[in-house]
Amino acid sequence: MSEKRPARQPQSGHHNLDPHLPRYAARTAGMTASEIRALFAVASRPEVVSLAGGMPNLAALPLDSLSSQMAELIANDGLVALQYGSAHGVPALREQICEVMALEDISAHPDDVVVTVGSQMGLDMVTRLFCDPGDVVIAEGPSYVGALGSFAAYQAEVVHVAMDDQGLVPEGLREALGQCRKHGKRVKFLYTIPNFHNPAGVTLAVDRRAEILEICREHDVLVVEDNPYGLLGFDGQTYPALRSMDPDNVVYLGSFSKTFASGLRVGWVLAPHAVREKLVLAAESATLCPPTLNQLVVSRYLATHDWKGQIKTFGENYRERRDAILSALEQHMPPGCSWTHPDGGFYVWVTVPEGVDTKAMLPRAVTARVAYASGTGFYADGFGSRQMRLSYCYPTPERIKEGVRRLAAVLESEMDLMRTFGSVNPRVVSGPENPSPDTA
Repeated sequence: MSEKRPARQPQSGHHNLDPHLPRYAARTAGMTASEIRALFAVASRPEVVSLAGGMPNLAALPLDSLSSQMAELIANDGLVALQYGSAHGVPALREQICEVMALEDISAHPDDVVVTVGSQMGLDMVTRLFCDPGDVVIAEGPSYVGALGSFAAYQAEVVHVAMDDQGLVPEGLREALGQCRKHGKRVKFLYTIPNFHNPAGVTLAVDRRAEILEICREHDVLVVEDNPYGLLGFDGQTYPALRSMDPDNVVYLGSFSKTFASGLRVGWVLAPHAVREKLVLAAESATLCPPTLNQLVVSRYLATHDWKGQIKTFGENYRERRDAILSALEQHMPPGCSWTHPDGGFYVWVTVPEGVDTKAMLPRAVTARVAYASGTGFYADGFGSRQMRLSYCYPTPERIKEGVRRLAAVLESEMDLMRTFGSVNPRVVSGPENPSPDTA
């Protein structure tokens, strides 16, 4: 009988709270928890006006009708709805997705659509397929925090390209690609949110779209188009998708989270045919298959409801909220502030005066019962300390106005302190954060 070995004692002076630390893969170093997540445990209280999370406002959904249909679905087709399905996705839903994308001039075959568990899964799979450690992804600055988290998890380097009120600046893209080539860096794709950008709220001008596609063609760079907000224009307008202009070099990410129900987690990837095959294999390894029940719920909704009218209703609700936040910003924010003027989507991007650090200010804002998403989380290089993202999609117009009033008072106090003592909050560089409902 072997002698029982004593438990290994930690070395003197070393107190490792995670005994598994030496076992983790190197890529986990890029997986960083949001530093503000703990604050939002407080921010979720009803007395706090949250202008932080990008949660859709689902109050306008026909819940009675949807609940009846879900009951019928289980009663009549439960043996299918509750069973495993294909990693490719339910065929009927893939056909309907093609009809949805046709509103943005996309001509697609259902076979080239892969259904995912939200578009975040699609983004993760695309990054996994294309990026080796050290590869470069070009992205707008700022960019979606969930995308930055995926790129970091796969150890890709992010190079940001500036935007203006017309979206991604083509000359900035050309310069960034040239610099990467000069320094021997391998650029795999451009990641872009062309419509009603998260977090910036701007839209890529139509006359820039062809130029950006041509620049990427010249440099042999794939384009990943993330478009969850494209049908939520406030004047009913839609823009031609990048995918519609260059089907062979654009991977398109779509989602029902913003136009139907985020909790169902149904998204999709439209990819060139050869890429589609690898996406299906990646989906099988990640989830085996997306939930059949959720796909069938979306499919029946599209087949039996006026989903275009529902999107129009959502857009009207969000336009009312957009108007409320722009009016409140104009009324309350101190001099030296500026902000974008979105014509769709969920977000306004605010720039505050020099010397104010929005990340450092956030705890004081939460104490004053208002929350926002600080700008540094939307950059891979720690920039954005003078910016914040305000989400107007969820609160009522009245709550939005009160939230902005509270935020302006906090900012005024911050500026008073700065005028008295100088800038007391040194800029701390931090990397991308993993997404959560608070920052998504």
